[in-house]
Amino acid sequence: MEPQSLAANRGWQWIKQGYVLFMKAPLLWVVILLICLAAATALSAVPVVGEPLASLLLPVLLAGLMAGCRALEQGDELELAHLFGGFQKHATRLIALGGIALVGQFMIFGAMIMVGGTTLVGILTSGQPVEDPEIMRQAITEAPVAVLLGMALFSVLTMAMQFAPMLVYFNNATPAAAMKLSLRAFLVNIGPMLVYGATFMVLAILATIPMMLGWLVLMPIIFTSLYACYCDIFPVAKEVAPPPVENDAFTPDRDAF
Repeated sequence: MEPQSLAANRGWQWIKQGYVLFMKAPLLWVVILLICLAAATALSAVPVVGEPLASLLLPVLLAGLMAGCRALEQGDELELAHLFGGFQKHATRLIALGGIALVGQFMIFGAMIMVGGTTLVGILTSGQPVEDPEIMRQAITEAPVAVLLGMALFSVLTMAMQFAPMLVYFNNATPAAAMKLSLRAFLVNIGPMLVYGATFMVLAILATIPMMLGWLVLMPIIFTSLYACYCDIFPVAKEVAPPPVENDAFTPDRDAF
């Protein structure tokens, strides 16, 4: 299984395809994402174990959201039960994937501490909002090497995790193999990824203007477009689907969207 290297304009196409998937069940997508947000907030509020547990379960929930995208792609209905799809298939591997990511975060923080970022790491891991921006500015100024190292390492971890849950869930990959494939997919698609990320930055600004109401649309599209991205980069990984339904975002004539 090898990731495809695509043209830069595919980054915009992923967002358009994600929008089409969102519009197949807009209200239910919003409800599902609100449930996820409420559950993550409640879990993170549990002292000591809350945030680590949320990190462990994140790939499981993401796999469930991707299962919902797969159902819509194949002409089926999106259901609330899709949110729990990750618990029904490869749950152990998905949780292990979350564990690897969690250990990776701790290792990165440890590396930042070793190069003088003790204060900065303390602020980032406190779980409390920084009320005085001057405190954060001073912590960053005092540890520029730690900031650069942390940005570089967290970028690599993010790239390795981007497609890993889908590769585990849909392709039966092991966590380590999935992370390697995900990192490789990102590196050979820097162009479309930059377009994808830059477009979302603009959309995020626009979504924030009307009392942040635009995020009710943009947040689901983040996940539906991620699924479109995965399907485009790993086309051979897709399961055999029934004939495309009318207005399917994944028909060969994708440029129509």
